[in-house]
Amino acid sequence: MKKGVAALFVVVVMAALAHETVAVTCNPMELMPCFGPITTGAAPTTQCCTNLKAQQPCFCQYKNDPQFKDYIDSANAKKLAATCKVTIPTDC
Repeated sequence: MKKGVAALFVVVVMAALAHETVAVTCNPMELMPCFGPITTGAAPTTQCCTNLKAQQPCFCQYKNDPQFKDYIDSANAKKLAATCKVTIPTDC
């Protein structure tokens, strides 16, 4: 019986660790719901904030891409990040 409990414990712990290490796929198209707020300063939708939070680990990658850098560094992006409670890194 003890072996069964121990095995179950290991499975539960491994499942929890696997959940924590889910990789994020960096896809700037996921931020399309935020296009209006970034370009015009409009209020973000819930979908925008949800996607922004999901893509947060990718911000340095986007910031280092000349195609997206101006959007990430814009005043509207900073306003959007504050509204969605997301931090844009400065040390990339």
